[in-house]
Amino acid sequence: MTISYLEAGRGTALVLLHGIGSAAASFRDQIDGLSDRCRVIAWDAPGYGKSAALGMAHPDAGDYAAALLAFLDSLDVERCHLVGHSLGCLMAARFAAIHPDRVLSLTLSSIAIGHASLPEAERQKLLSQRLEDVAALGPRGMAEKRGPRLLGPDASPEMIRRVVDTMGAIRPDGYAQAARMLSTGDVKADVKRLPPAMPLQIVYGDADVITPPARNLEVAALRPSAPVHVIPAAGHALYLEKPDRFNAILAGLLR
Repeated sequence: MTISYLEAGRGTALVLLHGIGSAAASFRDQIDGLSDRCRVIAWDAPGYGKSAALGMAHPDAGDYAAALLAFLDSLDVERCHLVGHSLGCLMAARFAAIHPDRVLSLTLSSIAIGHASLPEAERQKLLSQRLEDVAALGPRGMAEKRGPRLLGPDASPEMIRRVVDTMGAIRPDGYAQAARMLSTGDVKADVKRLPPAMPLQIVYGDADVITPPARNLEVAALRPSAPVHVIPAAGHALYLEKPDRFNAILAGLLR
């Protein structure tokens, strides 16, 4: 399976999994800021960038975890620090639950919990809204509608442009598969499966209106010993908006 990705640095691997409206390129501040101390790898998830889409219309988190396993094997990455952002948290948590021996630590940021626990009618409504937006508006129109909400109140025009440009480049096929995975995902169930000894930390922005603080704290409550990092004035795309603070949190793991 073809996966496009960005990579820089040497040594222990730090693997970054982006969200539903994003791409590997959105992590350029992490690649630039952390590659002097580790091997930073950011993939384009299946169906994003130049990565091949998955073979099924309705994948679940396990299908993305299987693709991630094959991807890491192709790069000879035996173990890594794994970082998920938003939808990437569903992929990261499932991978860590299935393959704990491959994960040195797990970071979940701006956590998309998944819709598995919602009533069926609500799940279908949320899924339909996403699919109808991209069908009616196209990727660019959807990005202009949704993108600015990913950032906090202090975001610069340049940050907004980066978010909109990245979201505007999504592929509808990959986006639809990811939306269906979100509809059936349950990150809390996977966090409950993690070995107690696996280092886990949670990061969120206090100005996030996409995955609000309360949702991140729901996950944190499942592992009271896990450090929780709150980035002030950061919205959903906190790694782009406050890269120095986000990078410092990740660097703490590498030490």
